[in-house]
Amino acid sequence: MLKLYAPVEARRSGFLRVSDLHEIYWEESGNPNGLPVLGIHGGPGGGSSPEMRRFFDPSIYRIILMDQRGCGKSTPRSELRENDTWSLVEDIEAVREHLGIEKWVLFGGSWGSTLALTYAVTHTQRVIGLILRGIFLLTEREVRWFYQEGASRLFPDAYDRYVAPIPEDERGDLLNAFHKRLTGTDKAERRAAATAWACWEGETITIQGPTSRPKRFEEADFADAFARIECHYFYHKGFFEKDGWLLEQVQEKLSSIPGIIVHGRYDVVTPLSTAWALKKAWPEADLHIIGNAGHSSLEPGIVDKLIRATREFGRRFRTD
Repeated sequence: MLKLYAPVEARRSGFLRVSDLHEIYWEESGNPNGLPVLGIHGGPGGGSSPEMRRFFDPSIYRIILMDQRGCGKSTPRSELRENDTWSLVEDIEAVREHLGIEKWVLFGGSWGSTLALTYAVTHTQRVIGLILRGIFLLTEREVRWFYQEGASRLFPDAYDRYVAPIPEDERGDLLNAFHKRLTGTDKAERRAAATAWACWEGETITIQGPTSRPKRFEEADFADAFARIECHYFYHKGFFEKDGWLLEQVQEKLSSIPGIIVHGRYDVVTPLSTAWALKKAWPEADLHIIGNAGHSSLEPGIVDKLIRATREFGRRFRTD
């Protein structure tokens, strides 16, 4: 089974002013003349991490990472103003132009798959191919499954901790209840809501469940940006014009774009049914179902298949 490549440091990095309010962080590692790939982090609001560089052979790929608005090293942190899907799509274009890249591979999981697909249907001519994991299309059904009822039946212990900051009489609409607290002025309420929201995801992302929750989900600074930005996007239905818009666009526009989809069979955060629907709308893509994995990109079976995917694209599209 293949493992992550050895750690690699960013070769250069910087900040790009994308509006009067927002400045986003970007970095580059690997081969400066290699096959360009953009790693798109999840959340929204999760920020990039050094581990993302390790899915790519640094001798083959020119590895680009960026922190989306309001998270990671981008500023202002946890900011919701001027923070929407379409602004992020244009931020990706701004980074591409800033770095002088004509076309690139997109690599993203969870919300990263949402944003990669949205960029690809908007700027199709700039995309060589997509490698996607833990597919999320930000439909009302998916959001309700995880944040209201569905995943709750598989992780009732974690769910009770998730809903604890919300009074019982508001639990019929948890998204609205969390949004009110995460955007409110009561600092203690906001902190409690952010921690509960973030830890709920952290406790359900792997097949091992709550005992394997990554430590960063407990950290107040990370949790605040992560929870506020996620809830903001989900409350506004991804800023899409209608429910199911993205899948329709994929079916119409991505027939010429190769794709590799990797999804854990026991993914509770973004159930396999969404990846299955994407495959049917985009038959040109290859879907790989990992039988002993959940949602996390770092589960062994997911890592193995993603590394194989980046190797395959490296062989197919490398030009140097």
